[in-house]
Amino acid sequence: MIPCLRNYGWGAAMDREGDFRIGFFGDTRRAKAGAKLFERVVEAGSLVLRQVGGDRRGEMSAQRFLASRHVTHNEILATAGRRTALACAGRRIVAAQDTTEINFSGRDRGRKGLGPAGDGKTPGFFCHGMVAIDADDETLLGVVHAQIWTRSCAAATARRGRAIEDKESMRWLEASAAAGDLLGAAAQLIVLGDREFDIYSQFVRVPPGVELIVRAAQNRKLADADELLFSAPSDWREIGAMDIRVPPHRPGEAARVARVDIKARRVCIARPLHGNRADPPTATLTFVEVRETNPPKGQQPITWRLLTTLPVCGQTDEFAAAREIVQLYRLRWRIEQVFRAMKSDGLRLEETQVQEASRLFKLAAIAFVAAARTIQLVDARNGSSRPASDVADQQLITAAEAIGPTLEGHTARQKNPQPPRSLAWLSWIVARLGGWNCYYKPPGPKTMRTGWTKLADRAEGYLLAMAAQNA
Repeated sequence: MIPCLRNYGWGAAMDREGDFRIGFFGDTRRAKAGAKLFERVVEAGSLVLRQVGGDRRGEMSAQRFLASRHVTHNEILATAGRRTALACAGRRIVAAQDTTEINFSGRDRGRKGLGPAGDGKTPGFFCHGMVAIDADDETLLGVVHAQIWTRSCAAATARRGRAIEDKESMRWLEASAAAGDLLGAAAQLIVLGDREFDIYSQFVRVPPGVELIVRAAQNRKLADADELLFSAPSDWREIGAMDIRVPPHRPGEAARVARVDIKARRVCIARPLHGNRADPPTATLTFVEVRETNPPKGQQPITWRLLTTLPVCGQTDEFAAAREIVQLYRLRWRIEQVFRAMKSDGLRLEETQVQEASRLFKLAAIAFVAAARTIQLVDARNGSSRPASDVADQQLITAAEAIGPTLEGHTARQKNPQPPRSLAWLSWIVARLGGWNCYYKPPGPKTMRTGWTKLADRAEGYLLAMAAQNA
């Protein structure tokens, strides 16, 4: 049996016939073709089918796979979600969600079946994705859920006249529900999102077993006070101060550390005037205000207003409870990181020559899962005390024990310094297979992608040789 990279979503899960797959699609041959396409996308770091295919035959195989009516983007995403759920069992999980736009500005010639992108003119489509993150060590565990759609060209009716179920914003509630259904075996599940996630209907429709952290966008009316939400903390006491790492807003910018003051209290918000009348009239939540009072020159001060179902007031250590909420919200940048790896900073989905909408949706699903896997490879590069069995089966680990020593050199820098059979130990072997020389800067995503592919190939050869020797 071929060794498998598992749990984190590395490699493809195995179907009942024993084949690697990103979906079965009703046929073993399509399962194999899909798995091969996915692995080549990750290894090549590209969505250009000519490059991914390797030759004319490989390119045509990828084209046939994307053209098949039996292949759907929903099955690709559902398969990834089930695989991620296995990794989440028993862990504290943050499920971060957001929406990204794939805009074909300047590349719209020949595109078919697409609607207007965010500017209302350029052909494009949207992807609302959710990824799972280990709350304790902040590693990315994989894709949980995604919706991919294109907007209608017809003028929409007024938003206030539509129920939440008829609005695009319903995607946030649907993703939360999907996480609750899929990740029920997690020790704790916290769904978070940015200001678009500030939806009253979500606050009163929290799925069982799910906690929420939402960055507030609406200066809502409080139900039990004659004031608005954002002004409420003005007379609250500070419960502490902390440093937070602020990710760069744009490529090329450096991350910085901000010193922020924390306030927190329970608030009761009122249902919006034009909200769904079937929703309860009030919702009681914890409001955590995070404010930077002395930003560096030229920097905008950090102000986060977080609404959450998690408690702070009444806890033994209120500041510790509030601080954890802030730290968990900070993990939202990981979904942005995946989107960047999917688009201009990585696979460059917006540059693909695939033209027809349904094929683009399938390619986008592959790109989303592949981008998440690329980020996982970089996480592994940074080392971990967790066991290698978190990501690989015992066959691959056994093969790695035989392969690893052949990659070591004579100097101390060229020896694997990590504890045997740990994730960091396995990642060192992968980096070496990918071409890292143990010196200079750490191995990058391309090196790690190449190394994982070579490890699987070498492990298969090793295991076949061992089987022949023992026959």
